[in-house]
Amino acid sequence: MAVSVAIESPLQDDVTGLVEALDAYLVPLAPAEFHFGLNIEEMAGDDTTVFVARDDAGEAIGIGALKDAGLDAGVLTGEVKRMFTAPRVRGQRIGSVLLDAICARARAKGMKRLVLETGVGEGLAAAVRLYQNHGFTECGAVLDYPDSGYSRFFEKKLSA
Repeated sequence: MAVSVAIESPLQDDVTGLVEALDAYLVPLAPAEFHFGLNIEEMAGDDTTVFVARDDAGEAIGIGALKDAGLDAGVLTGEVKRMFTAPRVRGQRIGSVLLDAICARARAKGMKRLVLETGVGEGLAAAVRLYQNHGFTECGAVLDYPDSGYSRFFEKKLSA
């Protein structure tokens, strides 16, 4: 399957549908107060770049976002947000293509570090493998996230 990834607005029905599917998937994995996803309006903000993966028919099959986190510990930092692949295309490396695009954009923006927060448990094991396969290493709590038993944190140093 041919896949294209482009920066797009999240304010499209098919993209909104993916965000809603992601939210529904995450609901049973942690209490509501430990869900830290951006809503559609936040995703459309000037500090966030949304990437959409589309199949050869033009259908949105995956999303991911890069949020400008500003300076963190004196380092220009980006945050990976809202990674999701439609269930019917899982295992076809769509997440990998999206994450490559996010990393490239972060480097182009001069970011030296990427961070992310994800949940724990078997339901997110594939996501954790994706991040680790892309050079992310587990770390302590990042940005303003609480250090709880419901989150895992990862970082990746970026080179030019």
